[in-house]
Amino acid sequence: MKRHLIGGAFAVAVLAVSPGAFAASPHPVFKVDPYWPRQMPHGYVFGAIGGVTADSHNNVWIYSRPVQMKVTLSNPPDEVNGIAAPSVVEVGPDGRFLRGWGGPLAMSETERAGFDWPVQEHGIAVDAKGNVWVCGNGRDGKRGKDDDQCLKFTNDGKFLMQIGHSGKSKGSLDTENLGHPSQPVYWPKTNELFVSDGYVNRRVYVADADSGKFKRMWGAYGKAPDDNAPRDRGYDPVPQQFNLLHGMTIAQDGTVYVADRNANRVQAFTLEGKFLKEAWVARSSPTRDFGTSFGVALSGDKGQKFLYVADGHNEQVRILDRRTLEEVSAFGHAGLYAGQFANIHVIASDSKGNLYVGEGGGRVQKFIYQGLSQ
Repeated sequence: MKRHLIGGAFAVAVLAVSPGAFAASPHPVFKVDPYWPRQMPHGYVFGAIGGVTADSHNNVWIYSRPVQMKVTLSNPPDEVNGIAAPSVVEVGPDGRFLRGWGGPLAMSETERAGFDWPVQEHGIAVDAKGNVWVCGNGRDGKRGKDDDQCLKFTNDGKFLMQIGHSGKSKGSLDTENLGHPSQPVYWPKTNELFVSDGYVNRRVYVADADSGKFKRMWGAYGKAPDDNAPRDRGYDPVPQQFNLLHGMTIAQDGTVYVADRNANRVQAFTLEGKFLKEAWVARSSPTRDFGTSFGVALSGDKGQKFLYVADGHNEQVRILDRRTLEEVSAFGHAGLYAGQFANIHVIASDSKGNLYVGEGGGRVQKFIYQGLSQ
């Protein structure tokens, strides 16, 4: 995760506009909501944002890292000066706090004894039954913890199931454990959980969402994942394996899109893992630092015409035509004001086409869909 441009207060709204270079092509336009989310109860403050998703009610689930606070709190914390929010927080479309649970500060050791809560929170999904899936990508050598798992809870935080076990990964061909997974995505038509298993492992992993049983996997270009392949970064030759699989989403037509962060690319697959196409994201960017393809989300129209890519290297949201994967617009730049970005990390959309962008400094911004440019 990125570690620059963090902290600080955020000022009033600015309009998220698209660069003139793309003006000839109609594209979605957004306006930031500077008052979303509203102030939370109990003095809650988010840690670094590790995940964001919208459920079927357009409630937004924010997955943060309470032990990675970017602001100074009292010791011991109190409501007046701020308390780290639980790891999982549900927020209404209007920004109201609805509930919060989970994490090392909100759960006792007794409560966490039956499962491996992640060392570092990363990736969240809500399934058709309202259950919440969370994953992790951290390692704690002192405690012998290594995030090779995803967890399933009820929406009020009751533990249901775990896929994989901490510190048990045997690599990208292991069908029992994960390897620092970054993003779970639920697919209702087959009741499957797709996981971008990509900080250590190099694959998409698919399991039955009820039993947790492994069903299939694939790597870049639909090939078998190979942990021995080099992680060289560049465009010539094209990397044949995922470098750092960081984000994923599934369109209503069943196309799976993955964000291969350090390879600066997006790849598209069928639900069975057949490779369809790829696109480079901000190809002119250097093939170093944090990469350009952090996360992917879809537009809210019936055909989901656009694919949004969170570019963490350039601090922008890039708008791609989903059919061609050609960039048609982009918005945002580095900064601490509303509508600007500081450490873009995760992205999600709701059914109305609004966007939610989570940042490493502990901020989540809502961008309200305004329609297409004229």
